[in-house]
Amino acid sequence: MNISRRDLFKFAGISAAAAAITGCSTKAFDPLPAKVAAPASVMLGKHQVVIIGGGFGGLTVAKELKKIDPKFDVAIIEKNDSFMSCPFSNCNLGGIEGVNLGTLTHDYSQAIEANGYGMLTAVVTGIDRAAKVVHTSKGSVGYDILVMAPGIDYNYKGQFPTWDATKIAKAKRLTPAALVPGGEHIALDRMVKNMEDGDVVITVPAGKYRCPPAPFERASMIANYMKKEGIKGKVIILNETAEVAKGAAFKESWKEINAGVVEHNDNCKIVDVDFDKKEITYVQTVFANKEDDEGVKTTKTLKYGIFNFIPHNMSNPVIEMSGVATTPDGFKKVKMATSAEKPVSFQTATDVSVYAVGDVVGHAIPPSGQSAIWSGKECAKEIAHVLHGKSYSVASALPYKSANVCYSMVNGNPEEAIMVNHEFMVVGPVIGSKGSVPKGDTVNDKFRSTGLGKATRDWYKGAMRDLFS
Repeated sequence: MNISRRDLFKFAGISAAAAAITGCSTKAFDPLPAKVAAPASVMLGKHQVVIIGGGFGGLTVAKELKKIDPKFDVAIIEKNDSFMSCPFSNCNLGGIEGVNLGTLTHDYSQAIEANGYGMLTAVVTGIDRAAKVVHTSKGSVGYDILVMAPGIDYNYKGQFPTWDATKIAKAKRLTPAALVPGGEHIALDRMVKNMEDGDVVITVPAGKYRCPPAPFERASMIANYMKKEGIKGKVIILNETAEVAKGAAFKESWKEINAGVVEHNDNCKIVDVDFDKKEITYVQTVFANKEDDEGVKTTKTLKYGIFNFIPHNMSNPVIEMSGVATTPDGFKKVKMATSAEKPVSFQTATDVSVYAVGDVVGHAIPPSGQSAIWSGKECAKEIAHVLHGKSYSVASALPYKSANVCYSMVNGNPEEAIMVNHEFMVVGPVIGSKGSVPKGDTVNDKFRSTGLGKATRDWYKGAMRDLFS
């Protein structure tokens, strides 16, 4: 059997990235046991600030604290020993020139050396807020202030109560969601890069989920890869609601760039999946008008070649371990503190010594990498003032224009992207946001442009430089 030069590079890229990331076996997809015996008797040390999670938010808090005062004693607890970026990862799936799994992967040692904080590679197994101790798979760590930035998890059980652990594990292994860093990104990349003719199905969950434009950008990028490689088939989006982040911009690009390749379907609720037959059963509801709140329901069956199954999201189990108050919805956002002195805060409503940033915050801001960076910087200011015995109100930084600028690549030749810009402001007890999707090409009256394509690359380079240098 002859191996083409293209296939050789494809294999080399996957192998190199896989070697750089821990936990890439199928076992990495399985949830942790409900109770893990932590060596609680082994006290590893105590720090002024302990941060759970080494993602965009956690790394930002750590870096900013050390910038404000190099004497601060800051440590991160992170389960992975390498960083993988979810933002920009769809460009890898799209076959964008010069982007591969290695582009998304960074070693934490670079950030640690550059910024001077500590890091423990371990799994959090319990949090004792009374004793101010975090228990991990390697021992216990004390804190004065705790920052929770653990990101999301998937709520398969809540969405499919009749599925047992074996079926859920199979779903994770065979139809990876790829919204969490690690092995599932490698698995989806392998599936796309080795695909034959056939349809790719992507689901969009109801409720809050990480990076609302991500499934739609992914559809655009996989369609780009299919066209580039001459693969016959469609990218079919099964959206549980009718909402499309950056909707007008994505729909414009699908119509003009990917006509007949990207197919978007509203109000499709997944009922079941036969992973052996590669068959999805779902119910689609068609509403006659805005006043129609019942609609006509039709059960449908769909065959797939590749299934990017994004289930309902929820906050990482670390949030439940901490015992802080959360919202009653399925996601369980952390309830944030508020008072006359601090109208909005990254301090939790439950515990003055515990803060939260990133996807899990109870603020009404988009769950994105850029939002996590912004909130991480503000949270660091708030904590630094506490440690210095001073007061600080996050409200003083608001309103903040362009607090979240999010780009989505929609075309590969030429490289074109769309964007959304969010302004953050005080809305009652939380930070709220207002988004707008500007035209990137005002001359031709288009949302997408090559300028925004370049801006997408520039944003990612800047974000990585911000976190790791």
